[in-house]
Amino acid sequence: MEENKIKGVGRVANRFLTFYLEEEIYGVKISDVKEIIAMMKTTPVPKTPRFIKGVMNLRGNIIPVVDMRVKFDMPEVEPQMYTAIVIITIEGKNIGFIVDKVEEVVNVDDENISPPPEFGSNIDTRFIENMAKQKNKVVMILDLVALFGEEELSLVQNLSKTISDKG
Repeated sequence: MEENKIKGVGRVANRFLTFYLEEEIYGVKISDVKEIIAMMKTTPVPKTPRFIKGVMNLRGNIIPVVDMRVKFDMPEVEPQMYTAIVIITIEGKNIGFIVDKVEEVVNVDDENISPPPEFGSNIDTRFIENMAKQKNKVVMILDLVALFGEEELSLVQNLSKTISDKG
């Protein structure tokens, strides 16, 4: 059985960490989450896309940091009290994601998960893996590999190696 599923009373539940960007709630598989930390200073890296805030030193490891608001074409804001960095492992590499507020870990039964709606060819929803009904909310479950695409993901993942090699 996959590690992101737990057995309930005769059902299988999927576990997701939920977080907010503005008023929208998103989720990522809990099995991809390494840790959640308070917002910390990042070091900008020249000539990188605008959504890459820079890198940070987390206990001796250089980790690239992505501003999810910028990645989703939302206005940039100064960090607030609840701003956090979610450290996520994608294809074996750790990447920090700045989010407005971490909400909770939720268990969602298979019957409450559905594919994202199709909006036509003009709207890109490839990065939404599923939609999860949770209480009175709909959580957009992100496919982080699809969100970046191979080229961007490779760029972000290689930032930590490039910075470490120079140090």
